[in-house]
Amino acid sequence: MTTEGSGYVPNELLSRLVGFRLYSVQFVMDYVQLRFDGPTDDMPVLNRDVMPAVETSAGVIVPGDRGHADALVALISDEVVGTTEGTGSGLRIEFSSGTVVLHPKFEDLVGPEIALLDGFADGQWMCWRPGEESFEDLA
Repeated sequence: MTTEGSGYVPNELLSRLVGFRLYSVQFVMDYVQLRFDGPTDDMPVLNRDVMPAVETSAGVIVPGDRGHADALVALISDEVVGTTEGTGSGLRIEFSSGTVVLHPKFEDLVGPEIALLDGFADGQWMCWRPGEESFEDLA
């Protein structure tokens, strides 16, 4: 998926996660993978090259805070109930017991990509980069 000229619509692909269950959180050296399963043959994976924050009823837990990994892992088996995507707010994936938020500060960027969502049976995918879709504020 690409930018305006080719029909990119914010949250169109991300919203396909609604109804899927988070079944795995994998920490891979310098990034994290969120794996989902659900009611279709799709097996979406969201690779995050920047660690996300987790909003819970107890507050926001950011990368580096004690309990950050535990907060992500605690979402395993929760179903996605909503998603939002937009400039200034980044990506938000809402579960019944918390929300995963990816809107890094410029100094937190570690490479050319912020996140990659793929694993859909129809081949649809999206790569978010600083200065592009929903992260224009990080140019």
